[in-house]
Amino acid sequence: MSHVFHRHLSHSYPTAVGGDGAYLIDAEGRRYLDACGGAAVSCLGHSDAEVIDAVRKQVGQLAYAHSSFFTTEPMEALADFLVERAPAGLSSVYFVSGGSEAVEAALKLARQYFIERGEPQRRHLIARRQSYHGNTLGALATGGNAWRRRQFEPLLVEVSHVSPCYAYRGQAAGETPEAYGERLAQELEDEIQRLGPENVMAFVAEPVVGATLGAVPAVPGYFKRVREICDRHGILLILDEVMCGMGRTGSLFAAEQEGVAPDLVTIAKGLGAGYQPIGATLVGERIRSAIAEGSGFFQHGHTYIGHATACAAALAVQRAIESRDLLPRVRQLGDGLQRRLEDRFGDHPHVGDIRGRGLFRGLELVAARDTKTPFDPERKLHAAVKRASMDEGLMCYPMGGTLDGRQGDHILLAPPFILEDGQLDEIVDKLDAALARVLIHS
Repeated sequence: MSHVFHRHLSHSYPTAVGGDGAYLIDAEGRRYLDACGGAAVSCLGHSDAEVIDAVRKQVGQLAYAHSSFFTTEPMEALADFLVERAPAGLSSVYFVSGGSEAVEAALKLARQYFIERGEPQRRHLIARRQSYHGNTLGALATGGNAWRRRQFEPLLVEVSHVSPCYAYRGQAAGETPEAYGERLAQELEDEIQRLGPENVMAFVAEPVVGATLGAVPAVPGYFKRVREICDRHGILLILDEVMCGMGRTGSLFAAEQEGVAPDLVTIAKGLGAGYQPIGATLVGERIRSAIAEGSGFFQHGHTYIGHATACAAALAVQRAIESRDLLPRVRQLGDGLQRRLEDRFGDHPHVGDIRGRGLFRGLELVAARDTKTPFDPERKLHAAVKRASMDEGLMCYPMGGTLDGRQGDHILLAPPFILEDGQLDEIVDKLDAALARVLIHS
Protein backbone atom coordinates (compact mmCIF):
# COMPACT_ATOMS: atom_id res chain seq x y z
CA MET A 1 0.00 0.00 0.00
CA SER A 2 1.23 3.48 -0.84
CA HIS A 3 1.74 5.75 2.14
CA VAL A 4 0.92 8.77 -0.05
CA PHE A 5 -2.49 10.32 0.63
CA HIS A 6 -3.48 10.32 -3.04
CA ARG A 7 -6.39 12.27 -4.50
CA HIS A 8 -8.37 9.03 -4.97
CA LEU A 9 -7.47 6.53 -2.29
CA SER A 10 -8.85 3.52 -4.16
CA HIS A 11 -7.15 4.38 -7.45
CA SER A 12 -3.89 2.90 -8.69
CA TYR A 13 -1.70 5.41 -10.51
CA PRO A 14 1.03 4.73 -13.06
CA THR A 15 4.41 6.03 -11.92
CA ALA A 16 5.75 8.91 -14.00
CA VAL A 17 9.52 8.60 -14.38
CA GLY A 18 10.39 10.90 -17.28
CA GLY A 19 9.33 13.58 -19.69
CA ASP A 20 10.08 14.09 -23.37
CA GLY A 21 8.69 17.29 -24.83
CA ALA A 22 4.91 16.98 -24.87
CA TYR A 23 5.01 13.40 -23.49
CA LEU A 24 5.19 11.89 -20.03
CA ILE A 25 6.70 8.42 -19.63
CA ASP A 26 5.73 5.91 -16.96
CA ALA A 27 7.78 3.19 -15.27
CA GLU A 28 6.59 0.63 -17.84
CA GLY A 29 7.90 2.76 -20.69
CA ARG A 30 4.46 3.88 -21.90
CA ARG A 31 4.26 7.36 -23.40
CA TYR A 32 1.31 9.69 -22.79
CA LEU A 33 0.72 12.76 -24.93
CA ASP A 34 -0.03 15.50 -22.40
CA ALA A 35 -2.96 17.23 -24.09
CA CYS A 36 -4.02 19.03 -20.91
CA GLY A 37 -0.71 20.17 -19.47
CA GLY A 38 -1.61 18.28 -16.30
CA ALA A 39 -3.98 21.08 -15.30
CA ALA A 40 -3.06 23.63 -17.99
CA VAL A 41 0.39 23.89 -16.40
CA SER A 42 3.06 22.38 -18.66
CA CYS A 43 3.09 24.97 -21.43
CA LEU A 44 6.73 24.20 -22.39
CA GLY A 45 6.42 20.46 -22.06
CA HIS A 46 8.40 18.30 -19.68
CA SER A 47 12.05 18.54 -20.74
CA ASP A 48 12.93 22.13 -21.58
CA ALA A 49 16.73 22.36 -21.35
CA GLU A 50 16.89 26.13 -20.84
CA VAL A 51 14.48 26.11 -17.91
CA ILE A 52 16.12 23.09 -16.32
CA ASP A 53 19.50 24.83 -16.59
CA ALA A 54 18.09 28.00 -15.00
CA VAL A 55 16.78 25.98 -12.03
CA ARG A 56 20.11 24.20 -11.57
CA LYS A 57 22.02 27.48 -11.75
CA GLN A 58 19.77 29.21 -9.21
CA VAL A 59 19.88 26.32 -6.74
CA GLY A 60 23.66 26.33 -7.00
CA GLN A 61 23.81 30.05 -6.28
CA LEU A 62 20.91 30.66 -3.85
CA ALA A 63 17.96 28.33 -3.41
CA TYR A 64 15.92 30.35 -0.91
CA ALA A 65 15.95 33.51 1.17
CA HIS A 66 12.98 34.48 3.34
CA SER A 67 11.23 37.56 2.00
CA SER A 68 10.98 39.22 5.41
CA PHE A 69 14.78 39.55 5.37
CA PHE A 70 15.81 39.84 1.70
CA THR A 71 14.71 40.48 -1.81
CA THR A 72 16.42 38.46 -4.58
CA GLU A 73 17.53 39.13 -8.12
CA PRO A 74 15.19 36.58 -9.78
CA MET A 75 12.18 37.88 -7.84
CA GLU A 76 12.89 41.48 -8.85
CA ALA A 77 13.59 40.51 -12.47
CA LEU A 78 10.41 38.43 -12.78
CA ALA A 79 8.31 41.24 -11.30
CA ASP A 80 9.83 43.69 -13.78
CA PHE A 81 9.16 41.32 -16.67
CA LEU A 82 5.50 40.83 -15.75
CA VAL A 83 4.66 44.46 -14.97
CA GLU A 84 6.23 45.63 -18.25
CA ARG A 85 3.80 43.37 -20.14
CA ALA A 86 0.74 43.56 -17.89
CA PRO A 87 -2.52 45.43 -18.55
CA ALA A 88 -2.39 49.15 -17.78
CA GLY A 89 -2.37 50.15 -14.13
CA LEU A 90 -0.88 46.95 -12.70
CA SER A 91 2.34 48.10 -11.07
CA SER A 92 3.58 45.43 -8.67
CA VAL A 93 3.58 41.69 -8.10
CA TYR A 94 3.01 39.62 -4.96
CA PHE A 95 4.53 36.16 -5.44
CA VAL A 96 3.08 32.99 -3.92
CA SER A 97 3.31 29.24 -4.52
CA GLY A 98 0.16 28.55 -6.55
CA GLY A 99 -3.22 29.66 -7.81
CA SER A 100 -5.27 29.26 -4.63
CA GLU A 101 -2.72 31.34 -2.70
CA ALA A 102 -2.83 33.99 -5.43
CA VAL A 103 -6.61 34.29 -5.11
CA GLU A 104 -6.42 34.42 -1.32
CA ALA A 105 -3.88 37.24 -1.60
CA ALA A 106 -6.11 39.13 -4.04
CA LEU A 107 -9.11 38.88 -1.72
CA LYS A 108 -7.10 40.10 1.24
CA LEU A 109 -5.57 42.93 -0.78
CA ALA A 110 -9.04 44.04 -1.84
CA ARG A 111 -10.26 44.04 1.75
CA GLN A 112 -7.21 45.85 3.12
CA TYR A 113 -7.44 48.43 0.32
CA PHE A 114 -10.89 49.50 1.51
CA ILE A 115 -9.81 49.44 5.16
CA GLU A 116 -6.93 51.77 4.28
CA ARG A 117 -9.38 54.03 2.41
CA GLY A 118 -11.71 54.26 5.37
CA GLU A 119 -14.46 52.11 3.82
CA PRO A 120 -14.57 49.12 6.20
CA GLN A 121 -18.22 48.42 5.33
CA ARG A 122 -17.13 47.09 1.92
CA ARG A 123 -17.03 43.36 2.62
CA HIS A 124 -19.21 41.67 0.00
CA LEU A 125 -17.76 39.67 -2.86
CA ILE A 126 -19.63 38.81 -6.04
CA ALA A 127 -18.48 35.97 -8.28
CA ARG A 128 -20.16 33.66 -10.80
CA ARG A 129 -21.79 30.27 -10.58
CA GLN A 130 -19.73 27.42 -12.05
CA SER A 131 -16.51 29.36 -11.54
CA TYR A 132 -13.42 27.88 -9.97
CA HIS A 133 -10.96 29.99 -7.99
CA GLY A 134 -9.06 27.45 -5.90
CA ASN A 135 -9.45 25.11 -2.94
CA THR A 136 -8.31 27.13 0.07
CA LEU A 137 -11.29 28.36 2.06
CA GLY A 138 -11.45 31.93 0.75
CA ALA A 139 -10.90 30.83 -2.83
CA LEU A 140 -13.40 27.96 -2.45
CA ALA A 141 -16.01 30.35 -1.06
CA THR A 142 -15.48 32.65 -4.01
CA GLY A 143 -15.80 29.83 -6.51
CA GLY A 144 -19.26 28.88 -7.66
CA ASN A 145 -19.05 25.12 -8.12
CA ALA A 146 -21.71 23.59 -5.89
CA TRP A 147 -20.15 20.11 -5.68
CA ARG A 148 -16.73 21.37 -4.59
CA ARG A 149 -18.30 23.67 -1.99
CA ARG A 150 -20.98 21.45 -0.50
CA GLN A 151 -19.29 19.59 2.35
CA PHE A 152 -17.24 22.63 3.38
CA GLU A 153 -20.15 25.10 3.31
CA PRO A 154 -20.15 25.70 7.11
CA LEU A 155 -16.54 26.92 6.86
CA LEU A 156 -17.04 29.35 3.97
CA VAL A 157 -17.64 33.09 4.04
CA GLU A 158 -20.78 34.28 2.30
CA VAL A 159 -20.28 35.22 -1.36
CA SER A 160 -22.93 36.22 -3.91
CA HIS A 161 -22.94 34.32 -7.20
CA VAL A 162 -24.47 35.55 -10.45
CA SER A 163 -24.83 33.71 -13.76
CA PRO A 164 -21.76 32.71 -15.75
CA CYS A 165 -21.30 33.99 -19.30
CA TYR A 166 -22.04 30.57 -20.79
CA ALA A 167 -23.57 31.18 -24.20
CA TYR A 168 -24.09 27.52 -25.13
CA ARG A 169 -26.67 27.13 -22.38
CA GLY A 170 -27.45 30.64 -21.19
CA GLN A 171 -28.07 32.60 -24.38
CA ALA A 172 -31.76 32.58 -25.31
CA ALA A 173 -33.06 31.67 -28.76
CA GLY A 174 -33.08 34.78 -30.92
CA GLU A 175 -30.91 36.72 -28.45
CA THR A 176 -27.77 38.27 -29.89
CA PRO A 177 -24.44 37.75 -28.08
CA GLU A 178 -24.41 41.45 -27.25
CA ALA A 179 -27.90 41.35 -25.80
CA TYR A 180 -27.00 38.27 -23.78
CA GLY A 181 -23.94 40.02 -22.37
CA GLU A 182 -26.03 43.07 -21.52
CA ARG A 183 -28.56 40.89 -19.70
CA LEU A 184 -25.80 39.36 -17.59
CA ALA A 185 -24.36 42.80 -16.87
CA GLN A 186 -27.78 43.90 -15.65
CA GLU A 187 -27.91 40.84 -13.37
CA LEU A 188 -24.62 41.95 -11.84
CA GLU A 189 -25.95 45.49 -11.44
CA ASP A 190 -29.08 44.15 -9.76
CA GLU A 191 -27.04 42.10 -7.29
CA ILE A 192 -24.89 45.11 -6.46
CA GLN A 193 -28.02 47.14 -5.76
CA ARG A 194 -29.42 44.37 -3.58
CA LEU A 195 -26.27 44.31 -1.45
CA GLY A 196 -25.83 48.09 -1.54
CA PRO A 197 -23.08 49.45 -3.83
CA GLU A 198 -21.29 50.99 -0.87
CA ASN A 199 -20.96 47.52 0.70
CA VAL A 200 -19.49 45.63 -2.26
CA MET A 201 -15.75 45.04 -2.32
CA ALA A 202 -15.02 43.20 -5.58
CA PHE A 203 -16.30 41.19 -8.51
CA VAL A 204 -14.23 38.10 -9.31
CA ALA A 205 -14.27 36.27 -12.66
CA GLU A 206 -12.19 34.11 -14.99
CA PRO A 207 -11.86 35.71 -18.45
CA VAL A 208 -12.10 32.22 -19.95
CA VAL A 209 -13.64 29.75 -17.50
CA GLY A 210 -11.48 26.66 -17.17
CA ALA A 211 -11.90 23.60 -14.98
CA THR A 212 -15.58 23.78 -14.08
CA LEU A 213 -17.04 24.87 -17.45
CA GLY A 214 -14.46 23.74 -19.99
CA ALA A 215 -12.80 26.70 -21.78
CA VAL A 216 -15.82 29.01 -21.99
CA PRO A 217 -14.98 32.53 -23.22
CA ALA A 218 -17.23 35.50 -22.63
CA VAL A 219 -19.38 37.00 -25.37
CA PRO A 220 -18.06 40.23 -26.97
CA GLY A 221 -18.42 43.30 -24.79
CA TYR A 222 -19.33 41.47 -21.58
CA PHE A 223 -16.19 42.36 -19.65
CA LYS A 224 -16.23 45.96 -20.84
CA ARG A 225 -19.72 46.32 -19.35
CA VAL A 226 -18.55 44.62 -16.15
CA ARG A 227 -15.62 47.04 -15.94
CA GLU A 228 -17.98 50.01 -16.41
CA ILE A 229 -20.30 48.79 -13.65
CA CYS A 230 -17.42 48.21 -11.23
CA ASP A 231 -15.98 51.65 -11.95
CA ARG A 232 -19.32 53.35 -11.45
CA HIS A 233 -19.68 51.86 -7.98
CA GLY A 234 -16.04 51.95 -6.91
CA ILE A 235 -15.84 48.14 -6.90
CA LEU A 236 -12.59 46.31 -7.65
CA LEU A 237 -12.42 43.95 -10.62
CA ILE A 238 -10.38 40.82 -9.87
CA LEU A 239 -9.65 38.63 -12.89
CA ASP A 240 -8.55 35.08 -12.17
CA GLU A 241 -6.13 34.03 -14.92
CA VAL A 242 -4.59 31.16 -13.00
CA MET A 243 -5.62 28.69 -15.71
CA CYS A 244 -6.33 30.86 -18.76
CA GLY A 245 -3.43 33.30 -18.43
CA MET A 246 0.28 33.33 -19.28
CA GLY A 247 -0.24 32.75 -22.99
CA ARG A 248 -2.72 29.89 -22.78
CA THR A 249 -5.39 31.73 -24.84
CA GLY A 250 -2.91 33.31 -27.25
CA SER A 251 -2.03 36.52 -25.39
CA LEU A 252 0.15 36.72 -22.30
CA PHE A 253 -2.80 37.97 -20.24
CA ALA A 254 -6.28 36.76 -21.22
CA ALA A 255 -7.71 40.17 -20.28
CA GLU A 256 -5.92 41.69 -23.29
CA GLN A 257 -8.47 40.06 -25.58
CA GLU A 258 -11.34 41.58 -23.59
CA GLY A 259 -9.96 45.12 -23.83
CA VAL A 260 -10.09 45.66 -20.06
CA ALA A 261 -7.57 46.23 -17.30
CA PRO A 262 -8.36 44.61 -13.93
CA ASP A 263 -7.47 46.04 -10.53
CA LEU A 264 -5.99 42.70 -9.47
CA VAL A 265 -5.13 39.67 -11.59
CA THR A 266 -4.08 36.23 -10.39
CA ILE A 267 -1.71 33.97 -12.32
CA ALA A 268 -0.01 30.61 -11.71
CA LYS A 269 0.10 27.30 -13.67
CA GLY A 270 1.72 28.45 -16.95
CA LEU A 271 3.75 31.07 -15.08
CA GLY A 272 6.28 28.43 -14.03
CA ALA A 273 5.12 25.69 -16.41
CA GLY A 274 5.46 23.09 -13.67
CA TYR A 275 9.23 23.42 -13.33
CA GLN A 276 8.70 24.98 -9.90
CA PRO A 277 5.53 25.75 -7.88
CA ILE A 278 4.74 29.46 -8.27
CA GLY A 279 1.82 31.85 -8.56
CA ALA A 280 1.37 35.60 -8.30
CA THR A 281 -1.10 38.40 -7.78
CA LEU A 282 -0.55 41.49 -9.90
CA VAL A 283 -1.65 44.61 -8.05
CA GLY A 284 -3.04 47.88 -9.37
CA GLU A 285 -1.17 51.07 -8.53
CA ARG A 286 -4.07 52.58 -6.59
CA ILE A 287 -4.18 49.53 -4.31
CA ARG A 288 -0.43 49.57 -3.75
CA SER A 289 -0.50 53.33 -3.09
CA ALA A 290 -3.37 53.13 -0.61
CA ILE A 291 -1.49 50.53 1.45
CA ALA A 292 1.91 52.21 1.04
CA GLU A 293 0.53 55.59 2.14
CA GLY A 294 -1.54 54.05 4.93
CA SER A 295 -0.29 51.26 7.16
CA GLY A 296 2.60 50.52 4.78
CA PHE A 297 2.27 46.80 5.47
CA PHE A 298 0.21 44.04 3.80
CA GLN A 299 -1.12 41.90 6.63
CA HIS A 300 -0.56 38.57 4.92
CA GLY A 301 2.29 36.21 4.07
CA HIS A 302 3.56 32.69 3.41
CA THR A 303 6.92 31.05 4.02
CA TYR A 304 7.76 30.59 0.36
CA ILE A 305 6.58 33.87 -1.21
CA GLY A 306 9.08 35.07 -3.78
CA HIS A 307 11.02 31.79 -3.62
CA ALA A 308 14.25 32.45 -5.49
CA THR A 309 14.41 29.15 -7.38
CA ALA A 310 10.73 29.31 -8.32
CA CYS A 311 11.13 32.86 -9.61
CA ALA A 312 14.23 31.91 -11.61
CA ALA A 313 12.32 29.02 -13.21
CA ALA A 314 9.33 31.19 -14.04
CA LEU A 315 11.52 33.92 -15.52
CA ALA A 316 13.23 31.33 -17.73
CA VAL A 317 9.82 30.01 -18.81
CA GLN A 318 8.49 33.44 -19.70
CA ARG A 319 11.66 34.47 -21.50
CA ALA A 320 11.51 31.24 -23.51
CA ILE A 321 7.91 31.86 -24.53
CA GLU A 322 8.80 35.38 -25.67
CA SER A 323 12.17 34.68 -27.33
CA ARG A 324 10.78 31.69 -29.24
CA ASP A 325 7.75 33.71 -30.35
CA LEU A 326 5.39 31.06 -29.00
CA LEU A 327 2.28 33.24 -28.52
CA PRO A 328 1.60 33.47 -32.30
CA ARG A 329 2.27 29.75 -32.35
CA VAL A 330 -0.37 29.23 -29.65
CA ARG A 331 -2.92 31.07 -31.79
CA GLN A 332 -1.94 29.10 -34.89
CA LEU A 333 -1.99 25.74 -33.14
CA GLY A 334 -5.23 26.67 -31.38
CA ASP A 335 -6.93 27.41 -34.70
CA GLY A 336 -5.61 24.13 -36.07
CA LEU A 337 -6.85 22.19 -33.07
CA GLN A 338 -10.28 23.83 -33.30
CA ARG A 339 -10.57 22.93 -36.98
CA ARG A 340 -9.62 19.32 -36.32
CA LEU A 341 -12.05 19.05 -33.41
CA GLU A 342 -14.87 20.50 -35.52
CA ASP A 343 -14.05 18.24 -38.47
CA ARG A 344 -14.02 15.13 -36.27
CA PHE A 345 -16.70 15.95 -33.70
CA GLY A 346 -18.77 18.76 -35.24
CA ASP A 347 -21.60 16.35 -36.11
CA HIS A 348 -20.98 13.87 -33.30
CA PRO A 349 -24.29 12.95 -31.64
CA HIS A 350 -22.76 13.30 -28.17
CA VAL A 351 -20.63 16.43 -28.60
CA GLY A 352 -22.82 19.46 -28.05
CA ASP A 353 -20.30 22.29 -28.14
CA ILE A 354 -16.65 22.86 -29.09
CA ARG A 355 -15.23 26.11 -27.72
CA GLY A 356 -12.26 28.01 -26.41
CA ARG A 357 -9.34 30.23 -27.38
CA GLY A 358 -5.76 29.47 -28.29
CA LEU A 359 -4.58 26.18 -26.81
CA PHE A 360 -7.45 26.17 -24.34
CA ARG A 361 -10.32 24.15 -25.83
CA GLY A 362 -13.37 22.40 -24.43
CA LEU A 363 -15.86 19.82 -25.68
CA GLU A 364 -19.19 19.49 -23.89
CA LEU A 365 -20.61 15.97 -23.94
CA VAL A 366 -24.38 15.47 -24.16
CA ALA A 367 -26.74 12.51 -24.24
CA ALA A 368 -28.82 14.22 -26.96
CA ARG A 369 -27.31 16.87 -29.20
CA ASP A 370 -30.57 18.46 -30.34
CA THR A 371 -31.92 19.02 -26.82
CA LYS A 372 -28.52 19.50 -25.08
CA THR A 373 -29.63 16.91 -22.52
CA PRO A 374 -26.72 15.92 -20.25
CA PHE A 375 -25.78 12.36 -19.45
CA ASP A 376 -27.00 10.84 -16.19
CA PRO A 377 -24.42 12.00 -13.61
CA GLU A 378 -24.53 8.56 -11.98
CA ARG A 379 -22.78 7.27 -15.07
CA LYS A 380 -19.66 9.36 -14.25
CA LEU A 381 -18.94 9.73 -17.94
CA HIS A 382 -16.07 12.14 -17.40
CA ALA A 383 -14.20 9.61 -15.27
CA ALA A 384 -14.69 6.91 -17.90
CA VAL A 385 -13.35 9.24 -20.60
CA LYS A 386 -10.24 9.94 -18.53
CA ARG A 387 -9.56 6.22 -18.03
CA ALA A 388 -10.11 5.42 -21.70
CA SER A 389 -7.90 8.31 -22.80
CA MET A 390 -5.06 7.15 -20.55
CA ASP A 391 -5.42 3.68 -22.05
CA GLU A 392 -4.98 5.30 -25.47
CA GLY A 393 -1.86 7.16 -24.30
CA LEU A 394 -3.56 10.55 -24.04
CA MET A 395 -3.87 12.87 -21.06
CA CYS A 396 -6.96 15.09 -21.19
CA TYR A 397 -8.92 16.87 -18.44
CA PRO A 398 -12.53 15.62 -18.27
CA MET A 399 -14.80 17.06 -15.58
CA GLY A 400 -18.35 16.48 -14.38
CA GLY A 401 -20.95 18.89 -13.07
CA THR A 402 -20.63 21.33 -15.97
CA LEU A 403 -24.19 22.64 -15.67
CA ASP A 404 -24.72 22.97 -11.95
CA GLY A 405 -22.00 21.10 -10.09
CA ARG A 406 -23.78 17.77 -10.58
CA GLN A 407 -25.09 17.43 -14.15
CA GLY A 408 -23.06 17.69 -17.31
CA ASP A 409 -19.68 16.50 -18.61
CA HIS A 410 -16.94 18.22 -20.56
CA ILE A 411 -13.37 17.61 -21.71
CA LEU A 412 -10.73 20.31 -21.36
CA LEU A 413 -7.70 20.38 -23.65
CA ALA A 414 -4.68 22.53 -22.80
CA PRO A 415 -1.61 21.07 -24.50
CA PRO A 416 1.92 22.51 -24.45
CA PHE A 417 2.80 25.45 -26.68
CA ILE A 418 5.59 23.40 -28.28
CA LEU A 419 3.36 20.93 -30.14
CA GLU A 420 4.03 19.96 -33.73
CA ASP A 421 1.12 19.98 -36.17
CA GLY A 422 1.14 16.19 -36.35
CA GLN A 423 0.54 16.00 -32.62
CA LEU A 424 -2.75 17.84 -33.09
CA ASP A 425 -3.86 14.90 -35.22
CA GLU A 426 -2.63 12.52 -32.54
CA ILE A 427 -4.72 14.31 -29.90
CA VAL A 428 -7.89 14.12 -31.99
CA ASP A 429 -7.33 10.52 -33.08
CA LYS A 430 -6.72 9.29 -29.55
CA LEU A 431 -9.61 11.29 -28.13
CA ASP A 432 -11.89 9.89 -30.83
CA ALA A 433 -10.83 6.35 -29.95
CA ALA A 434 -11.40 6.96 -26.25
CA LEU A 435 -14.86 8.44 -26.80
CA ALA A 436 -15.81 5.57 -29.09
CA ARG A 437 -14.96 3.08 -26.34
CA VAL A 438 -16.90 4.97 -23.68
CA LEU A 439 -19.95 5.92 -25.77
CA ILE A 440 -20.37 2.66 -27.68
CA HIS A 441 -23.61 1.80 -25.86
CA SER A 442 -25.04 5.34 -25.69
